[in-house]
Amino acid sequence: MLDGPLPDYAFSGEGHDRLTDRRTDPEFLETAWADPRSRVLQLHGRELAVEPGGDRLRAVAPAEAPEGQRMLLGAVDGVVYFLIVVGEEEPREPETEYRDLRALASQLSHNDLGLALHAVSLGGWHQRHPRCSVCGVPTEIVEAGASRRCPECSAQHFPRTDPAVIMLVIDGDDRCLLGHNVARPGGWYSTLAGFVEPGETPEQAVRREVREETGVEVGAVRYVGSQPWPFPSALMLGYFADATTTDIQVDGHEITHARWFSRAELAKSVESAEVVVPTRVSIAGALLTRWYGKELPVAPPSSSEPERS
Repeated sequence: MLDGPLPDYAFSGEGHDRLTDRRTDPEFLETAWADPRSRVLQLHGRELAVEPGGDRLRAVAPAEAPEGQRMLLGAVDGVVYFLIVVGEEEPREPETEYRDLRALASQLSHNDLGLALHAVSLGGWHQRHPRCSVCGVPTEIVEAGASRRCPECSAQHFPRTDPAVIMLVIDGDDRCLLGHNVARPGGWYSTLAGFVEPGETPEQAVRREVREETGVEVGAVRYVGSQPWPFPSALMLGYFADATTTDIQVDGHEITHARWFSRAELAKSVESAEVVVPTRVSIAGALLTRWYGKELPVAPPSSSEPERS
């Protein structure tokens, strides 16, 4: 049941050509910016400019782009894409819609989603790290946005990615362990997750996080897939984990309640809207779908569900 790749989920496919070798080619960058066929996305604070309705990114010619920090994203089918990052305190373009990537993930095409993920990850890092971490001087964008350099001490800084593990724990009776996070609405249950600590392997992090959050001990762990998660800069590494114990004792800080579910119990709980679980916008939903064997049933439309992600 758990063999084979995970079912499709957001941010899991091949992305655009990032044109890595062109980032330090000023002639190419200027030529591409002057080309009316090139397209420019806009990130305002943490939100992307979209077309009315929010099912497509707003991609304009360079001559129509607003002022802001310019960065190279890459190319799709020979069309070069740039990003303009506008500070949250700056005025927004009138009559332009802006959406958070969480709200867009289930609506965008594959190409738009890959570009949006890159834009939010890259643009967000630049906005959060304007100064040198060595000497505190404001840094400047270099390599078309791929890094920043300090004009004072010459230190070069690159976007960070924080590894995190997300795991579906399964016991000897083929039940899965789901937890309710304190930050979520009541009824929300999901896979366990946590960040990899310094000097720790992802497999060690899986066992430690499960033990800390639920008191359950884990033996074998199997990597099955990954997902960039730019909120703000995580890379989710997905695992199935075999429980060696089943007694639950939640930490009470992050996880307030945890339960073992058989497939029948989870399906019944979701159908009755007693429990809400992630969709395949996130790798958590893909892990659950692989374990369940097919799409989980959906609660009736009349039920009141919290926002999913």
